[in-house]
Amino acid sequence: MESRDGVFVAEGEKVIRRALAASFAARSLLVTSARLARLGSLVQECAGPVYVVSDDVARQLTGFQVHRGALAAMARRELPAVAGLLAGARRVVVLEDLVDHANVGAIFRCAAAFGIDAVIVSPRCADPLYRRAVKVSMGAVFAIPYARMSDWYDGLAQLRAARFRLLALTPDQSATPIGTALGPGSRPDDRVALLLGTEGDGLSSHWMHEADSCVCIPMAPHAMAAGVDSLNVVAAAAVACHALAAPTTPISAADPPPPSAPPVPPPPSAPHRQHDGSH
Repeated sequence: MESRDGVFVAEGEKVIRRALAASFAARSLLVTSARLARLGSLVQECAGPVYVVSDDVARQLTGFQVHRGALAAMARRELPAVAGLLAGARRVVVLEDLVDHANVGAIFRCAAAFGIDAVIVSPRCADPLYRRAVKVSMGAVFAIPYARMSDWYDGLAQLRAARFRLLALTPDQSATPIGTALGPGSRPDDRVALLLGTEGDGLSSHWMHEADSCVCIPMAPHAMAAGVDSLNVVAAAAVACHALAAPTTPISAADPPPPSAPPVPPPPSAPHRQHDGSH
């Protein structure tokens, strides 16, 4: 899907600056005349040509209202191999066949926020550098590296070969709660991969079977009774990534308590004045 000679579109000053900061090269920049004065040094930072047009012309060229006033055509880079990306990772998210670009972008933002090291996408997963994915992620797709599998059926074998524990997220409430999945003896450097499935159907039966454990996000009983039995994939990704990033070693009773702060002395009392009867 991705070509090292291709381009992607970054929309808005903040996202364009983040792409440039991540060493993506701008091939060209389209700016509305109303926004030009507010872009500051961004125009000078883009090595390619800069086209200044009216709002109407920008809308005719792009087919949508350019609310943020700037679009940059950025040069893609060749993606790293899955095995190479996994070599230095401890926590990864694996996306199977997500088709909604906004969901992909939002999951990248969640993963970056909670310290996930990398994202692996299946061969049919939506492009993380599609314009809407980049926009929704607010540039988080530049902050976290990703790679695309070349083979869906045997794709998880690469993670297993790299000694990752595969956790398949499911709405099935009989699965292990995500908060206890790692266990009390787990360490921050343990290799864990969180598998997330496509919108609606979730993970395929093949990937569920390939996983080491199935994990769930416990739903409140009254929510289940009302028919709310799951979260959407973005909300579920945020909860699960937070659970994997949180400290897993509780403080035991044998651990010494943290030092207490010294007592705060009372404020000095005001000097007593003798009333002399005057007004």
